[in-house]
Amino acid sequence: MSALIEIRGVTKTYRRGTERIEVLHGLDLDIDRADFVALMGPSGSGKTTLLNLIGGLDTPTAGTISVDGRRIDQLGGGELARWRAANVGFVFQFYNLLPVLSAQRNVELPLLLTSLGSAERRRRATIALTLVGLGDRARHKPKELSGGQEQRVAIARAIVSDPTLLVCDEPTGDLDRATAHEIMLLLQMLNRDHGKTIVMVTHDPKAAEYAQRSLHLDKGTLAAGSGGGR
Repeated sequence: MSALIEIRGVTKTYRRGTERIEVLHGLDLDIDRADFVALMGPSGSGKTTLLNLIGGLDTPTAGTISVDGRRIDQLGGGELARWRAANVGFVFQFYNLLPVLSAQRNVELPLLLTSLGSAERRRRATIALTLVGLGDRARHKPKELSGGQEQRVAIARAIVSDPTLLVCDEPTGDLDRATAHEIMLLLQMLNRDHGKTIVMVTHDPKAAEYAQRSLHLDKGTLAAGSGGGR
């Protein structure tokens, strides 16, 4: 079985004035369908850069990135945006919810990029909120929710378009330990029961334990180490 994500010889270089800073150095990586991978490493190691490349938020300086057989490194801006909308759900440390909208409307936002009618958008948002345990909070605005509930709304928003891939950047970084445990169990359930492929950046070894395996980045170089999930 071919990997869902195939990364070959990926280098990422940024310019700071006249200086060139190489953040990733010729990375090779395969991630299978329905895998749950934790990306770990010290600050500045290139974790978020790699996550952004996998999610199509950035493009490599050199090398190739294929997701489900498609070379996303070759896509232009508009094509890449359409690909992201159809294939990737994003979960961040800070929930990025619009405060003036209800949970339901926040979850519907990615569907505004589709041709779905309003009734179908509402139906899918209701399903996503129910799946994350917030079916009874659909009318609540973010300020009426706890941090953990806000992150659940953000996860519902990430899955509402039924993406193949979830990319998560420090999804428990702003949560207390008990709430972080609940969020990680939710991500684990989406991986195990719904077949979502998850790539997660985290500094937290306890959060990484919920993944099927951990990958360690240091100074832009990848050293694989496997870690069992719970």
